[in-house]
Amino acid sequence: MGLDMYLNKRTYVKNWEHTPKSERHYITITKGGKIVFINKDKISYIEEEVAYWRKANQIHNWFVKNVQDGEDDCEKYSVSIKELKILLVEINEVLDNPIRAKEILPSAKGFFFGQYEYNDYYLQDLKDTKVILETIFNNHSGDVDYTYQSSW
Repeated sequence: MGLDMYLNKRTYVKNWEHTPKSERHYITITKGGKIVFINKDKISYIEEEVAYWRKANQIHNWFVKNVQDGEDDCEKYSVSIKELKILLVEINEVLDNPIRAKEILPSAKGFFFGQYEYNDYYLQDLKDTKVILETIFNNHSGDVDYTYQSSW
């Protein structure tokens, strides 16, 4: 039990009749080395988890304030690449000047949200998130959507 946080990427992969062969997506799923039958013409999106945090309440607090309009309700929220870039800017500001952590990326208290101190664990969550976001930006393409959801 506790604060679990997920950032998912949903990629549009629908192949239409008019989609050129060079632009088509090809999807194969195997289980135990055997191909599992799926109707590839019925697949529109593939969703993957690109980030998972456990009790990184300062990151969760940022999403609640900047993406969820203050609603901490464990629902799924759309996140733009622009919003993720803003988060990275704020993370970098705190990593460059940790004394401003409480001002820029404050911890959030909640039921089983983890620790609230501005210590090495807090900073490690920021460093881990920075790597996640930079990986997302380096691999971003136009046909994807991101969503954030928490569970507690």
